[in-house]
Amino acid sequence: MLLALTQWLAQDIRFFSVFNYITLRTVMAAMTALGISFMVGPAMIRKLTAYKIGQSVRSDGPQTHLVKAGTPTMGGALILTSIGITTLLWGDLHNHYVWVVLLTTLGFGVIGWIDDYRKVVHRNPKGLSAKAKMTWQSLIALVVAVYLWKTSTLPAQTELIVPFMKFFVFPLSAATFIAVVYFVIVGTSNAVNLTDGLDGLAIMPTVMVASALALFSYVAGNAVFAKYLGIPYIPGAGELAVFCGGIAGAGLAFLWFNAYPAEVFMGDVGALALGAALGVVAVIVRQELVLFIMGGVFVVETLSVVIQVASFKLTGRRVFRMAPLHHHYELKGWKETQVVVRFWIITMLLVLLGLATLKLR
Repeated sequence: MLLALTQWLAQDIRFFSVFNYITLRTVMAAMTALGISFMVGPAMIRKLTAYKIGQSVRSDGPQTHLVKAGTPTMGGALILTSIGITTLLWGDLHNHYVWVVLLTTLGFGVIGWIDDYRKVVHRNPKGLSAKAKMTWQSLIALVVAVYLWKTSTLPAQTELIVPFMKFFVFPLSAATFIAVVYFVIVGTSNAVNLTDGLDGLAIMPTVMVASALALFSYVAGNAVFAKYLGIPYIPGAGELAVFCGGIAGAGLAFLWFNAYPAEVFMGDVGALALGAALGVVAVIVRQELVLFIMGGVFVVETLSVVIQVASFKLTGRRVFRMAPLHHHYELKGWKETQVVVRFWIITMLLVLLGLATLKLR
């Protein structure tokens, strides 16, 4: 909206032409999302508290978590609101990729909202059934995958590239492409959700990965930079940097309220949506494997659950003291803040490794 306005004003006032630059609008998106979240956040937390929309805590978890019972949840709605408004204000609404990422994020957010609502308002501990949740996630992911395949016009838009390998590019068939997109979006969504178990643990890695994907999006959408760095040129992908900027700004603001001791939790409405957002952006800019690297903490957290469940069913023994992995380290004696900050540090290193793939090819 603001982009269209500034383009109209630029016809008479040259100054407004600067808003055509994606870099400036990405910064403005981050600042706008930050501002919206800071302004709305306190009131939202008061409302959630008044309506007694509080988090339930698993009884078999670390005993230090029992004090968190009743902490307002569903705070992810604040993040999604900030991202949505920011993207509509600063994004190019004629760009179909903007609508793909925005609608995918909101779609997964609705699934998470229904799940949270049933848990905390209807007091149904199961929330949305696992089958129903997976069905709706799969439906959205498959629609996105088919749409991206149908609208692709260049081979680069459907090729799988291997990090650090300049000439390792694999053309994907329709079925393979759709399968890859499906698993990346659904997998990342659930991985972020599993990681969201400690104050600030999931949101900061999300901010860091989104910031890196903003750079990948900008480069992929610029023919000159893409050719120089040897990555696929995806026309229109640069606008996703604005969306990623919104995630970064909204995420940092949410961290203000979610840092230990958390005043609010994001809930499934935030975690599922943010994970899907990262996944769909990575798919569009053809950086699925780089996302796997940068989101290593999300990957390991998910694998810990898979290994724990498989081991217990097959052998009757548990590999970890508790899954996901962050609870294992808590039970080993790490304080919650130690786990969170150390996982942040690991994510920072992995994000830098992912960014290195831009040049080390």
